[in-house]
Amino acid sequence: MNDSSSAATAAGKSPFAIRNVRLFIAFRVFFNARFYYPVFTILFLDFGLSLEQFALLNAAWAASIVMLEVPSGALADTFGRRNLLVVTGVLMVVEIGLLCLVPLGNASLLFMVFMINRVLSGAAEAAASGADEALAYDSLKKEGQAGDWPLVLEKQMRIQSMATIGAMSLGAAVYDPALMQGLVDWLGIGVSLTQQMTLRFPLYLTFVMAGLTLLTTLRMRETQTAPNGGCTRAEGCKNSIFEALQLTFKAGGWILKTPFALVVIMAGLLFDNCVRMIITLGSQYYRLISLPEASFGLIGSGFALLGLFIPRLALKMVKKNSPAYNLGVMVAVTAAGLIGMTFFVPVVGLIPVALLSSVMYLGRFFQSHYLNRITDSHQRATVLSFKGLSFNLAYGLIGVLYSLLLAFLRPEIIASHPGIGRQAIENLVFVKSMAWFPWYFLVTMAAMVVFARWELKNSDAHNRI
Repeated sequence: MNDSSSAATAAGKSPFAIRNVRLFIAFRVFFNARFYYPVFTILFLDFGLSLEQFALLNAAWAASIVMLEVPSGALADTFGRRNLLVVTGVLMVVEIGLLCLVPLGNASLLFMVFMINRVLSGAAEAAASGADEALAYDSLKKEGQAGDWPLVLEKQMRIQSMATIGAMSLGAAVYDPALMQGLVDWLGIGVSLTQQMTLRFPLYLTFVMAGLTLLTTLRMRETQTAPNGGCTRAEGCKNSIFEALQLTFKAGGWILKTPFALVVIMAGLLFDNCVRMIITLGSQYYRLISLPEASFGLIGSGFALLGLFIPRLALKMVKKNSPAYNLGVMVAVTAAGLIGMTFFVPVVGLIPVALLSSVMYLGRFFQSHYLNRITDSHQRATVLSFKGLSFNLAYGLIGVLYSLLLAFLRPEIIASHPGIGRQAIENLVFVKSMAWFPWYFLVTMAAMVVFARWELKNSDAHNRI
């Protein structure tokens, strides 16, 4: 913690007294409280879409994030972070509103509306990425309290985790027509509920969150650190598009020329792409360790509880340990989690998943802390967007590699187990594929460590607390 921040804290000035900091936390909570997440896949299918369409829609979502991630960060640094966050709120209202209103029965119309939803959702994710952190961090810095950023992160992640627990539990509950019918009968309401009615209930709740997200962004205030004062005047915005492009390339060049920033982003994406892929495959893993499907939502809520205390642990780690030490801890925990999952131990197999979920919380905290610490205000959102871009590209790449791995393993499984059913083949292929993840992680991480030692040979940033 720097001297000015220490003095401010000693004087009793809380970072949460700053308006933008409080609104940043509220924005993260409202924007990420998606009540449909626990029923995400079956929601699409119950609307009448096919699995193939579901995969295509998710590809469109990822593509829109990748294409807009860095430009949005540059626009945030040029036009103003608050302005881009307002756009995020508007996009969320529109994307969720479309699903609340789209009629059932017309397959072509449904697919078109869901495609628009996925593109707008990806655009909203990209617009929010970097801009919200940059606005909050610069608000702290303006008050001489930049060193309090880890405290803000810890608080934000804990509150968001509590909101996630509530959203996942309530979202799964209101989606169940039998449960909702029992509730309305108990209340004495003469309504007969069907799946076609309750499938929109999580969307209605999320639409409320979208409205709160928009209202939160409208209450934010620009820090005036962006060029042209956040582009608040017409004459100041004349060349903003060109400035945004220049800022994008400049930030990319800065990352390549700043060894510590490059290593932080590379290490982060290696953890993120591997662990995120495993978590995406979680429902299939849960089924194979003898857990009932009805428990999946509760499991997700349970892992969200980790967000109540892992950020506090991360805060202590950045204060007491060097970045290199913290990297070593994350490598050990990740390797233990990946190896543990390959045994598919019934029920107890949740412990390795908990380890990997903890790594995700630690990684987000460390990446935000270390990158914000070394990045100048004028390009902060752009650099953070570069991080998001690299993470999504890496996630897309491992998805392609995993698909190729499955195609490689399937013929061998079929040949060695003739006569077994399709579901049994899928289960065996999945079990076989999981054994590759520890090797993938350890080999790529070893290569990154070699690269990091070379890049940081003339620097001590990785050893500084």
